[in-house]
Amino acid sequence: MRHRKHRHTLGVTKEHRHAKLANLAAALFLHGRIETTVSKAKALRPFAERIITLAKEAQNSTPERAVYLRRQALARVRHPEAVRMLFSERVAEFLNRPGGYTRIYKIGPRVGDAAEMALIALIEASDEGYSRKRRSKSTAKPKPAAEEGADAATESAPAVSDAATATEEDSASEPPSAEETPSDETPESPGKKE
Repeated sequence: MRHRKHRHTLGVTKEHRHAKLANLAAALFLHGRIETTVSKAKALRPFAERIITLAKEAQNSTPERAVYLRRQALARVRHPEAVRMLFSERVAEFLNRPGGYTRIYKIGPRVGDAAEMALIALIEASDEGYSRKRRSKSTAKPKPAAEEGADAATESAPAVSDAATATEEDSASEPPSAEETPSDETPESPGKKE
């Protein structure tokens, strides 16, 4: 039974999905980044990262184990040139990174069918990622909400009264326009006849 196994099916059969992911991964390893739909990029990320992990393990293992890992990668990717490039050239970029070897950038809808497009790229070795601002626990207590509301009300109150007096002065100096004066005639609605 396939209960709770509906992740990244891409609307195709299992064989088609594996072939599609193998081709996308080969293009990613050869070119460093590719443009595809968001759903294919999200399906490709775990697939490609597992292959990169195999290449990292091959760097730190015996020659026999390295051959085994290279064959495992070749069985999944099915592109000898891409596997050779990954295992010999690109793996050095990922040796000090514990995971997260790819990044997905959303680039908007495609012109023909409005499918959401994304750019999936291998992360460079020099990339440190996004810096997160950590909140430090400070000893100063924040103001209670009641005090903040009172401060905001007193600061905005003079601005409101100034605006009200300015509009009163303008209305006193100018006579009312024809649009503002009420007229004796009320326009009849076109659907109503007496």
